Amino acid sequence: MDTLTPEQRSERMSRVRAKDTKPEMLVRRLVHALGYRFRLHRKDLPGAPDLVFPGRRKVIFVHGCFWHRHEDCRLARLPKSRREFWVEKLEGNRLRDRANQLRLVEMGWRSLVIWECETRDSNVLRERVRHFLEEGEKGDVTIT
Repeated sequence: MDTLTPEQRSERMSRVRAKDTKPEMLVRRLVHALGYRFRLHRKDLPGAPDLVFPGRRKVIFVHGCFWHRHEDCRLARLPKSRREFWVEKLEGNRLRDRANQLRLVEMGWRSLVIWECETRDSNVLRERVRHFLEEGEKGDVTIT
């Protein structure tokens, strides 16, 4: 059972942001500090990626572990109330993300997904981003 009233729950959920989240801002600062320049949320690309590198035809998505269903992550636990609703909603998010990544590949773009929980170790994250942006076109494409 939800401990909040419907009005309180609505108000709390209205605070959830789609852009400029803390993990996204952390990744943006890190990428900028590495010397890369990028565009934000290009709506003409599937999924409106968080960071877009047009010259490299690469994009980065910064996904919240809860909202995008990061497998085996403690941050991706399901709420105790209205489980059926949440399973359907969050699974829909995951399937939409996968479809968007496949469409990007078909368009000749490469994508990297950075999960919220992965932003905690900035050294590992820095090397992962650098490797993704510097690797040649024959690198692996991971679709989540």
